[in-house]
Amino acid sequence: MSREEVSIRDGATVIYKDETILWPEGRDPDPAFCGEDDRLSVLASYGTEALSQDPELQQIADFAAKLCDVPYASVTVVERTRQVFLAQTGLNRDGTPRSDSFCAHAMLQHEPLVIEDATQDPKFADNGLVTGVMGLRFYAGFPLISSEGAPLGALCVIDTKPRPGGLTQFQTEGMAVLARSTMRRMSQLRLGQSAIEAVERREADLRDMIDSVPGIAWTSDSDGNFTYVNARWKEATGLDAPTGVRDCRTALHPEDQDRAFEGLHAALNEQSLFEDEWRIKLADGEYRWVQARAVPVVREGHEVRWFGTIIDIDRAYRLSEARDLLANELSHRIKNIFAVVSGLISLRSRGKPEIKPFADDLNSAIRALGTAHDYVRPGDGRGADKLQGLLRDLLAPYEGGKGERVVISGDDVDIGARAATPLALIFHELATNAAKYGALSTEDGKITIEIKLASNEADEVCVFWRESSSRDDNRDGEVEGFGSRMLRMAIEGQLRGSFSRSFSDTGLDVDIAFPLSALGS
Repeated sequence: MSREEVSIRDGATVIYKDETILWPEGRDPDPAFCGEDDRLSVLASYGTEALSQDPELQQIADFAAKLCDVPYASVTVVERTRQVFLAQTGLNRDGTPRSDSFCAHAMLQHEPLVIEDATQDPKFADNGLVTGVMGLRFYAGFPLISSEGAPLGALCVIDTKPRPGGLTQFQTEGMAVLARSTMRRMSQLRLGQSAIEAVERREADLRDMIDSVPGIAWTSDSDGNFTYVNARWKEATGLDAPTGVRDCRTALHPEDQDRAFEGLHAALNEQSLFEDEWRIKLADGEYRWVQARAVPVVREGHEVRWFGTIIDIDRAYRLSEARDLLANELSHRIKNIFAVVSGLISLRSRGKPEIKPFADDLNSAIRALGTAHDYVRPGDGRGADKLQGLLRDLLAPYEGGKGERVVISGDDVDIGARAATPLALIFHELATNAAKYGALSTEDGKITIEIKLASNEADEVCVFWRESSSRDDNRDGEVEGFGSRMLRMAIEGQLRGSFSRSFSDTGLDVDIAFPLSALGS
């Protein structure tokens, strides 16, 4: 493994210098890579098929022939049984048997192999290129050695005439430069090929990983044309991978199709996050609930790509439906209990005038609890989860014909299921006392309720209850003391709030403060 390969696999960005991609000049090949198997393994990493079409290597061969004033030149690599010309000038062939190769000898040394007259060289006089049609006489080969030190081949120039004295100093230096340029070019192509292979491996690994996830995953362009759909789509639906969003329509439940695609098209046009729940048809014909999600990602140049998932939520969805059904059934039963209790109180108090005021108060409190219960019932409840809505419903019986006796204004806040019941008790108590002893006990009496959120970042909401009438408030201390205890239990004990009450010239003033977190719980 070369140093440049390690860097690419590690994902590092490296600026390579000659000393990192070229074998040091003047050094013999590394013996560790001179064994044929090791040497050929390194050679394979260069990809000789891609190198054989490289125009820069061809320019090097052409220029080498001109520099040395010879008819033949080649960039040669030596394989197991033959030598291959990656680029050649004048030879008009792609290689020869290795047994005839001069470059197989040149690559094993650090200095150029120069043969002035091959017929006079005992090692090459009987070589087929010398005795055959070509009639080789002069050869000069400059070794090509990989950055690991593996001998690969040679950059060579050839002539059919002997050349006493070989190359000039200028030609030798020029050929050395060209040989280094050859190795630099081959190494760059090798790095590029390694990078491509590394990216392809990562993409293949990523596809395998995405195909293994239990959900459907996909990517598309800005128009909704799919560029990738993982294998889970076909496994789940039995359908071939769709090419566009429209092709998915048949996989959805007929009742969900229009809503789903209206939402998808709106998200595509607005380039906004999309989330929805649908029923998707499986290969066996069963429909299952899924959660679909699509996220737009803006690339360089403002190109938009979409990444989406479809996750099976059928079990959780149906469990939620079952829980809602049970909650609704319990809610109806509780509502019926309120009605039964109220009926029993009326029945037992009938004909007993001495307990009628108590029975009326108790029935009024039960009705207030029923109103609060409507705010926490799932599905068929009132659906108003705001404090102002709860106050209007609780105080509606006290409005009178014109509906001008109770004025509610200011901010509005969400109320949760836990807060609805104590809130109903608090304001029912205030309204009941007002009807008996305060503003609502007179024809001209009036109640104003203002809701105000804290102006700073405090987690608090204040409610100001103001009663006004033309006559003095006639509440005595005992009743007021009981009312205070009732308010304190609900406000301080259950909702973690605080309150104060005082009498003004016109009536009762009550200031209540709640933590927002307590109302929303």
